[in-house]
Amino acid sequence: MGGASSYIAMLCIAGFLGATWTASKVSKVLGISDIVLVITTGVLLGPDIIGLISKEYTVCSQARHHDCDVPDLEYKVANGMPLGEHLGKIQHMGLCNPEDYHHEEHAAHSNATDHGDGSHQSGHDSTGDHGDHGDHGTATEHSDEHSGDHTAASGGTHDDTAASHGDHADAGDAHHGDDHAQTHEDSHGNHGSHRRLSGGGGNYASYEECLVKSCHSEISHECQLTPDVFTLIGHAGVALMIFESGMHFDFEKAKIVGAKACLVAVLGTVTPLVAGAILTMILGYGFFPQGISAGTALAPTSVGIALRLLGEAGVLQENFGQAIITAAFVDDILSLVLFNILFSLGGEFDFVQVVVNPVVGIALMLIAMYAAMAFWPKFINGWLLPKVPVKEGAKVPQTDEVLFLLMIVLLLTYATITYFLGTHLWGCFIAGMSFACLAPPHHAHHVWVKQTKRVTSWMIRIFFACTVAFAIPVAKLLSIDAFWKGAIMGAIPCILTKVCCAPFMGDAKWVIGWAMVGRAEFAYLIAQMAAAAGMLSQDMFSVVIWALLWATIFAPFVFRYVLNKYVRAQGLADREPNPGYGEDEDGYSISEPSERGDLASDQEYKSKMEELKVAPVPVETPAPGGKGSEARCCAFSRSVV
Repeated sequence: MGGASSYIAMLCIAGFLGATWTASKVSKVLGISDIVLVITTGVLLGPDIIGLISKEYTVCSQARHHDCDVPDLEYKVANGMPLGEHLGKIQHMGLCNPEDYHHEEHAAHSNATDHGDGSHQSGHDSTGDHGDHGDHGTATEHSDEHSGDHTAASGGTHDDTAASHGDHADAGDAHHGDDHAQTHEDSHGNHGSHRRLSGGGGNYASYEECLVKSCHSEISHECQLTPDVFTLIGHAGVALMIFESGMHFDFEKAKIVGAKACLVAVLGTVTPLVAGAILTMILGYGFFPQGISAGTALAPTSVGIALRLLGEAGVLQENFGQAIITAAFVDDILSLVLFNILFSLGGEFDFVQVVVNPVVGIALMLIAMYAAMAFWPKFINGWLLPKVPVKEGAKVPQTDEVLFLLMIVLLLTYATITYFLGTHLWGCFIAGMSFACLAPPHHAHHVWVKQTKRVTSWMIRIFFACTVAFAIPVAKLLSIDAFWKGAIMGAIPCILTKVCCAPFMGDAKWVIGWAMVGRAEFAYLIAQMAAAAGMLSQDMFSVVIWALLWATIFAPFVFRYVLNKYVRAQGLADREPNPGYGEDEDGYSISEPSERGDLASDQEYKSKMEELKVAPVPVETPAPGGKGSEARCCAFSRSVV
């Protein structure tokens, strides 16, 4: 019986993955980004609708086994009763201090109000005479006061207590609503002065709310450390894609387009952040953390769409094409910095996490960029690879195996360092840049793609179909409220700010602007992680997803139109497509070398060097002194350009 049930589960997962693969292929035939169809497939076949994937596979272990729901919580707290394993653990962690919420002041206020001209002392005496029941009554009054029921009297009876418990049971369910914090604050506006910021990282109106919210926050934190398997695979795929993206950073192009492209990137990052935060506040969700989280999720640009369309038009090496690519990569770097700062702001202000770590990370990135130009070409092309012996007839050259191993080592090293600075994704991009100036051009990328293309493609597909799709609250996403708010968020902060980010680029300003509109993995990752960390409510998460979907749908079509129009106006319509650029057959690889550029052996490596009239590095003996590697890198860049 166990075998039969597990077989059905395997069939369901296989069917789900097959459906996502089909969605990718259909999108390719239609000439559109497959993100929309893959996410749609994940939502439809996921646990919330058809249920092809069981709910147990989509929830982390801590969320399944930890329970923050305790019936009659206020009564149990008031009488010192056990709160259960998980909420009791939070209680003893010291995250919430009962004295911060002034229970005694509320009780005294209620007693004074109910007794009219009675003295404040007599109120306390009256309460004290009831012994345990008096304490119970005080707790009841406090509960009633916070639930908006002002009919309770001091020294409440058991009937009053029962009513209080009923009210609390109704309110207890709301502790798990995503809008509870806002609702609670609105319903208790008169008591705003009694709200306290607890060690759990939230602003709470009562000790009980602090316990429950801190419990959920702890579960969310644990689920980010040990997520469900689909989320883990998706996050790993994004890390690999960001590493690959870093390998495409062209330092020579960055020198050519210079300051203007960087300014486009700055405007293209800051304006969506600011506009997104402001609009989030207008929609009533608050500036922090919701506004900042939404703005950060809207900031990153996808370079893949622009790279493919520019390559197809044969204008990739034109100045405006170089400006687009450089601006998109700088935009990604700035977005990584924002991402790092955002998740450093999760709790109370920490100077080291919010200020020191990002500064150290930026310094590390600058050092790594210099090493990518001055050190790694000399070390890899001039010293390491020449020492690798040649094995004739090998399917994979040993030099490629050594290079791939070095990629893995650097990826893990930089990712680990930046993990302690805020986010491992920063290190993934830095590690990729370390291989951007190796000789021959694009060979390092070819080695990486040859070994990881299929795995990465499936990981990214799982990221959109599972990690993103399963996190979407379907009922809220399909609501009219989320749709119209998402349309506004998509039209202004997500699209318009990007379109208008290059006003100083002359006739090419609209081409560059629309090229920056595209969104891909990183934007959705920020939104998903912010929602998982409790920094975006389900309502606001749905709005952000709609905004990103609008940009994902419209960007390729409009960019293709304005690009073709600009190319015709500039007399560039007869250009041949740039070889080697575009998406791979799965639609995810940013740049795939053409067949002529695929170096399948060490002998082809040497012949390629001879074609470019650059002295090849002997395979058998080390290169003398290692000088000239920078010149070779620049020569290859000029050859490609």
